[in-house]
Amino acid sequence: MKKILYISLITIFSSCGFYSFTGASISPDVKTFSVDYFNNKATTVNASLSSVFTEMLKEHFTRQTSLEQIEDDGDLSFEGEITSYTIKPISIQANETARQNRLTIKVQVKFVNKFDKNINFNSTFSRYKDFPADEDLSQVEETYMEQICTELVEDIFNKSVVNW
Repeated sequence: MKKILYISLITIFSSCGFYSFTGASISPDVKTFSVDYFNNKATTVNASLSSVFTEMLKEHFTRQTSLEQIEDDGDLSFEGEITSYTIKPISIQANETARQNRLTIKVQVKFVNKFDKNINFNSTFSRYKDFPADEDLSQVEETYMEQICTELVEDIFNKSVVNW
C-alpha cells in the first residue's frame, strides 16, 4: 500500500512541472528550449570546442528535462560564445619551470525565459582543469576539454532552471 502511495506522489509531483529529480523547477508553461551554436571567439581556438560544447548543452537539457528541443525561439533559449581558451603555467618551481599547467575555458551565455523575465541572464561561466606540466597536452586535451565543458553545462543548467 505504501509503495502505491509513494508512486502516486512521485507521479503527481513530477507531472506538475515544478519538481524534478534533477532539482530543476520549470514552469508547466515552458514546453521547448533552443540552443544556438556557440562560436569560438577565443584567441586560442580548439577546433572541436564549439561543437562539443553546443551539443553537450543540448544533450543535458534533453536528458534532464522533458522539454522539446527546437531550432529557434524556444521558451527557454540559450545563445553565446566561447570567449577564452587558455593554457597557462601555474605552480612555478624554484628553477622557474612550471610544475603544473591550467586549461581554462570561459563561455558567455545569454539565457532567455519567455515566461519569467526575472530569471533571464547574460553571464560568463568559467571552469578549469590543472594538469602536470610534463603531461603531453595533445594526448589529453580532448578529455580535459570535455570534462570542463561538462562542468560548464552543469553550471548553466543550474543557473537557468535550478535557480541557484
